[in-house]
Amino acid sequence: MPMFSRHALVLAAAVVALAGCGGGSTTAAAPAATTAAAAPSSPAAAAGLTITDPWVKTVKKGMTAAFGTLVNNGDTDVTIVSGTSPLSPTIELHEVVESGGKMVMRPKEGGFVVPAHGTHQLQPGGDHIMLMGVTEEVKPGAKVAFTLQVEGGQPLEFSAVGKDFAGGKEDYQPGHE
Repeated sequence: MPMFSRHALVLAAAVVALAGCGGGSTTAAAPAATTAAAAPSSPAAAAGLTITDPWVKTVKKGMTAAFGTLVNNGDTDVTIVSGTSPLSPTIELHEVVESGGKMVMRPKEGGFVVPAHGTHQLQPGGDHIMLMGVTEEVKPGAKVAFTLQVEGGQPLEFSAVGKDFAGGKEDYQPGHE
């Protein structure tokens, strides 16, 4: 693909990302969630890694993000290096940093480190799990399955609840696809 077309494609993706992360919320009705807390069932949970209050921003399709608080009750730091979900063919671990006077979203080098006996916040305007290529609508209260891969360890499996959210006005880092 010629370089100009590739950059145009990246710019178009950035526009979609802005709409997916920061646009208005969907108004589709869905059953209300009964709980926002996770009930991890993976070996990682037994080793002390869990997530509390996981949620995913509602979206019709395109891009969205997941949030919550990673909790490490173990004696060593844990690094989350990747993730998967049936909702999205592409998931990236992202951070938001200031660049050129505005907030820019980009992949998080090295993943998310959850300190021993500590927490790591996944929140709008900060670190988050980015879902791209979403083709199914996420309605309020919907449950979305996730698996986070731990460096050198067992994966953490959990479900996040769909939630309306109108924030998240970040841009993509130039050159990020």
